[in-house]
Amino acid sequence: MKAIRIHEFGGPEVLQIEEVATPVPQPDEILVKMYASGVNPADYVVRLGGNEILKPFLKLPLGLGLDGAGEIVETGIDVTGFKKGDKVYGIPNFLGGTYAEFIAAKANQFAIMPNNVSFNEAGAIPSCALMAWNGMDLGKVSAGQRVLINGAAGGIGSLAVQFAKAKGAYVIGTASAQNFNFLKQLGADELFDYKDENFASLLQDIDVVFDASPVFNEEARMIMAHALNNAGRFVSVQLPYPFGEEFLGILAKKHAEAKMIRRELDVAQSLTDIAKLIEQGKVGIVISKVYPMEKAAEAHAELETRHVRGKIVLEIKKED
Repeated sequence: MKAIRIHEFGGPEVLQIEEVATPVPQPDEILVKMYASGVNPADYVVRLGGNEILKPFLKLPLGLGLDGAGEIVETGIDVTGFKKGDKVYGIPNFLGGTYAEFIAAKANQFAIMPNNVSFNEAGAIPSCALMAWNGMDLGKVSAGQRVLINGAAGGIGSLAVQFAKAKGAYVIGTASAQNFNFLKQLGADELFDYKDENFASLLQDIDVVFDASPVFNEEARMIMAHALNNAGRFVSVQLPYPFGEEFLGILAKKHAEAKMIRRELDVAQSLTDIAKLIEQGKVGIVISKVYPMEKAAEAHAELETRHVRGKIVLEIKKED
């Protein structure tokens, strides 16, 4: 089978398509014929050599890809709830990679994909959706709350806007002005340009902050902390950047709490719940561009501009 792997760390040019053996599923795994893979910021972080969290785990050569969608072609002997031919979406085993024609992965990391979307659309969902879903859970987002989503136009942020609206929250987003109309269409109630020199004075009375931006900004983090209400909650996706003492001091005075997203959640159940919202029309998938597998380097180059709206998708196999 064909798979994209790297044998050295570096720019997009290190991505190589090569022939590798088709994996054999373990008893608790499924073998998935991949149709689409999401392209995520973490992919180019790995390609460049990783951050402080990932570096100890990166052993060359390795594959890339954090999520995707495809069709089950084989199930391990201990797998229940799935059968050959099921259309599924989910995440691979740790550093397993989804830029490949086939992957073997734990069955409990996949779910039946929404019945009203294509493989390309489903492949764009899992990783970002799970982080956004996790953020809403940790933030205890509920109806009537004022929820600020930083980086609202990105892959995680655009889903978080929709999840928060589905819960009945009043959603405030930060983004560049060119994305305001797009975010209003997703349901955002109020929008701020993070480049506005009055940004700090405009933010106030926030119950929950969800920092979904892939770009760390200490000043923005402090501004958002000051905007939190008493007993508010601050959730961040920026795992490599721990909360500083000054930041935590601001929250302590407000009896507020700060949390980083975690991976210890029921992936299959979360993806099943997310699929229901998509099937009900409460959540849509935003795809910036679809690249064929052989143009993965171009997909990475575009993603690294950090101005992508929604998700970039790598099409592994064309849908019939």
